Amino acid sequence: MSIDASVLPFESIRSLLANLPGPDRLAVEAVRGRDKVLTKPAGSLGRMEDLAEWLAAWQGRATPAVTRPLVAVFAGNHGVTAKGVSAFPAAVTQQMVENFAAGGAAINQICIAYDLGLKVYDLALDHPTGDITETAALEEKDCVATMAYGMEAVSGGIDLLCIGEMGIGNTTVASAIYYALYGGEAADWIGRGTGVDDEGLARKRAALEAAITLHRDHLDDPLEVLRRLGGREIAAMAGAILAGRMQKVPVIVDGFVATAAAAVLHAADPSALDHCLLSHVSAEHAHAAVLDRLGQKPLLDLGMRLGEGTGAALAAGIVKAAASMHSGMATFGQAGVSEKN
Repeated sequence: MSIDASVLPFESIRSLLANLPGPDRLAVEAVRGRDKVLTKPAGSLGRMEDLAEWLAAWQGRATPAVTRPLVAVFAGNHGVTAKGVSAFPAAVTQQMVENFAAGGAAINQICIAYDLGLKVYDLALDHPTGDITETAALEEKDCVATMAYGMEAVSGGIDLLCIGEMGIGNTTVASAIYYALYGGEAADWIGRGTGVDDEGLARKRAALEAAITLHRDHLDDPLEVLRRLGGREIAAMAGAILAGRMQKVPVIVDGFVATAAAAVLHAADPSALDHCLLSHVSAEHAHAAVLDRLGQKPLLDLGMRLGEGTGAALAAGIVKAAASMHSGMATFGQAGVSEKN
């Protein structure tokens, strides 16, 4: 899958959104048929049964399996950090990328525990996006190029993609996206992120208000919201979500910031997230409200707000178990177990 360079950049994305493939209904029916004869009471595995159906629908496999899962962590820097919206300096983004490479982060440990692949994408960390309180974060062509780069995450024959991020200041830009998409007040969408104090929280609120005031005449288009208010990691995650749909790779979305990429696509086409699982509800207070607007029921609620794809990776462990139970469990006939009268 590639972006057509002969047309205006966003038109390539709109073309993909207009031609999203649907689920494989025959695969779903096959899963439901097998589920009826497995050695358990019908419905006794609850949502785990739904996860097996979800995998089948979007992998296009009558026998769902997770053998090559990948956690893709996208890292970007943001000009708005100059406004004092984070408790940590922007240099921490690069330092954490190095920590990922050394195996020292939380996401490394989860991937080891659940046998998940991990790939970290450094998105021009030496060149932060524009300060959204003063200018657009990205030019249109740069936004689309970054989305195209994110699409590469589904290459290599993976069968489940988990998306996560790293970027000092990115809870501010995610909040700005939600504010632009859903309205209300700036305070509705901000939280303490990396742990800002009350003064830092006030600076985040002021940054959101300034950004929305500056860009207000261009926020009816979700893709414009993305390029004006988002960041490279959010654009890349949006591209990865789209590529998953086109390439039959189900996607697990991480927390507050990763959901901003999903929210942009949902605003452009409400069906764009049908192949996605929202992994967990973040401790950032606005996240639950966003999930409600997306019509999504998160799999986990662990009070987490780290990012890095940690929630998505934990959910992937559960999804792997759901696939294994469905595919590996014996039927009543195979096990010689009497069925229900």
